[in-house]
Amino acid sequence: MASVRTYAIIYVVLLVLGTSKFIFFELDQIFTYQMALGATIFLAIVKSLLIAGYYQHLIEEPRSITYMMTIAVFMVFLLTIAAGYSIQ
Repeated sequence: MASVRTYAIIYVVLLVLGTSKFIFFELDQIFTYQMALGATIFLAIVKSLLIAGYYQHLIEEPRSITYMMTIAVFMVFLLTIAAGYSIQ
């Protein structure tokens, strides 16, 4: 189990990542809308991985569980794409 210091560091990193998403859209002189959207999606993936890894303790699980979760997330992604395609 991770220490309180590790959880505090992860919390601060999540706070900074969440704040940076706001900054991307506010500094429209530097970032275009596409750049801000791409960076926001990338930061959302990083935040999801940090939360799943540390707060849901997937870091400490055997690799087979991690691979199974990765396959499940990929399948949900494919299902989302298929549902979006069928709506059009």
